[in-house]
Amino acid sequence: MSREDILGAWHSFLTDSKRRSPHTVRAYTSAAQRIAVARNLSTFQDVAALEAQDLRAHLASRRAEGLANTSAARELSALKAFIAFARQESGDPDPSAPRVRGPRLKKGLPRPVTPDEAVNIADLVDGTASDDWIGARDRAVLLLMYGSGLRIAEALSLKGGDIPLGETLMVTGKGGKQRLVAILPITRDAVAEYANTCPYPLDTKGALFRGAKGGTLSQGMVQKAMAKARRALGLPDTATPHALRHSFATHLLSAGADLRSLQELLGHASLGSTQIYTKVDAASLLENYRSAHPRAKRDS
Repeated sequence: MSREDILGAWHSFLTDSKRRSPHTVRAYTSAAQRIAVARNLSTFQDVAALEAQDLRAHLASRRAEGLANTSAARELSALKAFIAFARQESGDPDPSAPRVRGPRLKKGLPRPVTPDEAVNIADLVDGTASDDWIGARDRAVLLLMYGSGLRIAEALSLKGGDIPLGETLMVTGKGGKQRLVAILPITRDAVAEYANTCPYPLDTKGALFRGAKGGTLSQGMVQKAMAKARRALGLPDTATPHALRHSFATHLLSAGADLRSLQELLGHASLGSTQIYTKVDAASLLENYRSAHPRAKRDS
């Protein structure tokens, strides 16, 4: 067995057995490769023998390279899972991972954009694209994220067979879990316009959203288009594609949606993940109060 063998098995496990997203598979495989190279690991037994002090030393080395707290926490999670997998594969009677406490993370609140900003961003990427069909494509993707709360990976995983869109759409999220989302008329029209102008045949089982050369559209291209739009509109760097999903959740909650319904629409595994939006909404209300109430500044 070689290092390539154990990394290949780890990649297959994440992809086929755990059905992790492509982004997670890349991150977890890269983390495993880094520690395998750094510590010359070539068998499952080598990986299984890693202990807490080995992980601490590896993370200390990574932190010295400038790794941030959030990235260090993600890397630690990936390495624990890799070691647990290796221990299971090597027949270890105790396949659990070493117990190592990760760095403390300051839990920030998502920063949503306003409804007008969301639509303005979508319209701007449409109007400034190099080709009409590319502008229509980017507008459709962003409206799916804002109008239906899709993750960027979920929007880009749609197939040609998903069109024409109806009032609802079944999407596959994290862990292969499916959920039903609502489709706004503006989103349905945007996707139809893109489909009608796309120069490539949209096969039933092929990707719905195509890149300039006909391949599957990458997340990076969507992020690049939105970055250009936010600069033109003078919006902060926090106005990313994922912020549109945060905005979807925050605006629904402000309009009276209950947490359980919001949890289903977002595809969160636990209600705790959804409850963060109650804090976002409270922060928004307080900001509006302070800016609008005639006595707010005097009484605060």
